[in-house]
Amino acid sequence: MKRFSSLICRRLVGAIPVILTVILVCYVLIELAPGDAVDSYLAVSGGDREFAASLRHMWGLEQGFAARLITYLARLITFDLGQSLIFSRPVLDVIAERFPNTLLLMGASIGLAFGVGTFFGLIAGSRPYSWYDRFLCLMASLLYAIPSFWFALVLIIVFSVKLSLLPVGGLESVSSDKQGMDHFIDIAQHLILPISALGLIYLGVYLRLMRSGMIEVWRLDFIRTARAKGLTQTQIILNHVARNALLPVVTMFGLQLGSMFGGSVVIESVFAIPGFGRLAYEAVTQRDLSLLMGVIIVSAISVIITNILVDLAYSWLDPRIGTERKIET
Repeated sequence: MKRFSSLICRRLVGAIPVILTVILVCYVLIELAPGDAVDSYLAVSGGDREFAASLRHMWGLEQGFAARLITYLARLITFDLGQSLIFSRPVLDVIAERFPNTLLLMGASIGLAFGVGTFFGLIAGSRPYSWYDRFLCLMASLLYAIPSFWFALVLIIVFSVKLSLLPVGGLESVSSDKQGMDHFIDIAQHLILPISALGLIYLGVYLRLMRSGMIEVWRLDFIRTARAKGLTQTQIILNHVARNALLPVVTMFGLQLGSMFGGSVVIESVFAIPGFGRLAYEAVTQRDLSLLMGVIIVSAISVIITNILVDLAYSWLDPRIGTERKIET
């Protein structure tokens, strides 16, 4: 427990300069980009120079770059992410509405891919180069080669249009007053297709990683020692081979969790899910600086938390990780 606490404290301390760097670099890059929220607004609704000047004054865009940066950093100290220009609401409230949707979608998709892919990778890696190993590898390659948007459209055509078994899109039924378990079932039905579209494609990655890791572990000396001790094949696979092969799989799991907000844009657009990825797209197209910075900050914090969880998983799988050793001179 002390080892885990020390690891978490070191990662949290190291996260502070990372977050500050992300905020400063992203703010500067966004400011250097041509145009602002007023230009984006006028491109849609139209207006003259006086109207544009009044909008810039109302939104505080007439101030200099340094003044806006200092004001923004001062608000961040009080955990105020500012006001969204396109939604006319606090950024934190808008993110709080969208973030759980993407977290549910991507978390379930990656969890499905991790669990099923690791299981089939375990089966394939237990007997390398057997017929079912080659069959599973072929299926994994086919799944990974399919574009996610095309696979999503195929699922919609088959299960929603042709068979009428599942909803076409959305997160829940429109104007639905369902409560309790009925509401849960309604959301689950809407998420089956998007979760399948993402999860089945990611599944092939975990299957191949688990299989490759197990093939490498089978060649190591401690496996021969385990056989010499009289351990059964099942004990060797579960207690020695699979545990050591999980490290690269956990690495991929952490990478995909960290990038799930960007990867959800396509699926959220196809299935019309109001999620975090679509929110980032809307903030970029509308040049909503406060909203875009809020999305970036929340994404950076999520990536840091994910990395900490991955480090804890590493430390549990391999006790040597996270242990400080003094170098003798």
